[in-house]
Amino acid sequence: MQAVILAAGEGKRVRPLTWSRPKAMIPVANRPIIAYTIDALIKNGIREIIVVVGYRKEQVTRYLNQLDIPVTVVVQEKQLGTAHALAQAEPEIQGDFLLLPGDNYIDAQSIARIKDLKNAILVKEHPHPSNFGVVTISDGRAESIVEKPEHAASFQVSTGIYSLTKEVFQKIHCNDMTDVIAGMIDAGTFVHAVPADDWQDAIYPWDLLTLNQRLLRHLPSAREGVASRHATITGPVQIGKGSTIGPNTVITGPVIIGDDCTIGPNCCILPNTSIGSRVMVEPLSLVGNSLIMDDTCIASHSRIVDAVIGERCTLADHTSVGRQEGLLEIEGVPVHTGFGAIIGDNVRCGPFSRISNSIIGNNVIAEGDQKVISRTVPDGTLVI
Repeated sequence: MQAVILAAGEGKRVRPLTWSRPKAMIPVANRPIIAYTIDALIKNGIREIIVVVGYRKEQVTRYLNQLDIPVTVVVQEKQLGTAHALAQAEPEIQGDFLLLPGDNYIDAQSIARIKDLKNAILVKEHPHPSNFGVVTISDGRAESIVEKPEHAASFQVSTGIYSLTKEVFQKIHCNDMTDVIAGMIDAGTFVHAVPADDWQDAIYPWDLLTLNQRLLRHLPSAREGVASRHATITGPVQIGKGSTIGPNTVITGPVIIGDDCTIGPNCCILPNTSIGSRVMVEPLSLVGNSLIMDDTCIASHSRIVDAVIGERCTLADHTSVGRQEGLLEIEGVPVHTGFGAIIGDNVRCGPFSRISNSIIGNNVIAEGDQKVISRTVPDGTLVI
């Protein structure tokens, strides 16, 4: 069986993190999101994989070329929608196939439920259905699917994962897969609605924290770096090659730390934290429930909680990032939020900076002793 993974989109609602990478390549638990989709397919014996790339396609292609299995890459030159992206892969499809988004997490068991069915959709109950394609179901059959309705008819949503026959290409007369499936249902095609076991999409950047928690849940312990005998490490913790954990540092898993990191001494790393490679956490700092990307430095006496921090950031000493409830405007729509910070790439914050419930764009410089609460700071801003 073949599988088509759609990884051509940017993921605009996850900005600023997609400024330098497509959403499918955002690292969660130190691996790109698309890696978990590929894993789930391989566990089901599906090794004929086609990936549709587009936005920053070189990054995705470079990653795929490093895999142990061959992957066919197809380019969507203009990002016109999911159905349009699938249409680019038509010459590579021989028969029945699976269609999956490359920027969602899905488990292998859910794929096993759907892969042998013709014309099926994987669904999942969600508390905020209007962010997705809402599906109404009767006796295991999808009766309707409506993309992002203002008033949802049910809490069942489409995961964007389908088992399809090659005849679907004759029915692509629009750019969005939800509309294609809706047309099939209206034409009388029996579309199975199959409940997923474990699925999650990161609609907004703070959703990555929940996804990170989910992926760290079954983290096996592994220690390739060096930890001081005076450090305290409990629970599942992975420490990469060349990383050092200083004396009196306390790490409570699940925690993953990449290669060539320096943590401590006298630091505290709390559960549900992913730290990329070449990251420095200086003495007397605390990091918890956060996702820290490569080449970032967190200076001494800092407290970073509920944060997603991009690559090559420098947070000076006594920086404080903590959760707070509030409202932020995302693509012109006010959204209720509650997190610490989403920080893009190449951000510099001066000493004694305080950030709560805020999105900090790429290449932002914040001078010392700044208080940023429930704000969106655009790319390239100087905060004084």
